[in-house]
Amino acid sequence: MVAAVDNKLFMFVESMPAFPKSVQSILKLADDNQSSAKDFVQIIECDPVMTVKILKIINSPYYGLPHKINSIMRAVVHLGINTVKNMALAIAAIGVLKPDKKSGLNANGFLMHSLTTALITKLLAERQGLSPNKCSDYFVTGLLHDFGKLVFAQCLPESFSNALMESRKRSVSLHLMEREYLGIDHARLGKLLIDKWCFSEDIGAAIEHHHDEDGSDVLRDSVAVANQISKILRFGDGGNPVIDKYSEAQFSLFGLSLEELIVSLGDLSTIRTEALMMISCK
Repeated sequence: MVAAVDNKLFMFVESMPAFPKSVQSILKLADDNQSSAKDFVQIIECDPVMTVKILKIINSPYYGLPHKINSIMRAVVHLGINTVKNMALAIAAIGVLKPDKKSGLNANGFLMHSLTTALITKLLAERQGLSPNKCSDYFVTGLLHDFGKLVFAQCLPESFSNALMESRKRSVSLHLMEREYLGIDHARLGKLLIDKWCFSEDIGAAIEHHHDEDGSDVLRDSVAVANQISKILRFGDGGNPVIDKYSEAQFSLFGLSLEELIVSLGDLSTIRTEALMMISCK
């Protein structure tokens, strides 16, 4: 039975829509040290839907720019290529979001959790003094860390709904209930999606292991901590009612308790506001 479920899920992963060609091209450019802002702009502007949505976000009250931005190049000048790249990735991810209502997964709550986790992961990367390109990788990993749940919610909605309900009823982490009801958890399934979408191996490994408690990996631990912060602050709802343990490796990475780390990050309500702004443009 489990093998049959696994096969069905793997087949469904293969049928999941690919990210837009523009996003795939952006990812390739990000790995090319010779690429320029002009190269990014040309790719985005070839995708009119992406262009319109990015400009809508940039011209929202959140950014409070003194003049209306009418081109992607002007957006890059004002906000930087990595911010614009992250917007394109977020917009593409939002387009994939189509959970079956029978699954019990709230689409807006899930999206809010994913976006705020992405933004907090990026903030943690900046706190570590990482480069803008590396911070962008952290954003992507945080954004997609739970997307395996979308495969469950679209492919096996009733079984996933049972896992959600049992997780809440028993106060057991959702990924453990997924293994019990579906034979695989969203982290492993998310890795399969990452492979299909041709993201880097580092991003895939961090997503696959973001619930692991042993060992240490800076990207994985940053995403795991951002995930918990988003849950503690009740930024949306990814379906998991349990706050994972703050590990010794995570304490060593940040040098603070989880509570102290949250305080050190300042006013995180702006994270929620930024996420809401992105959701409004879907």
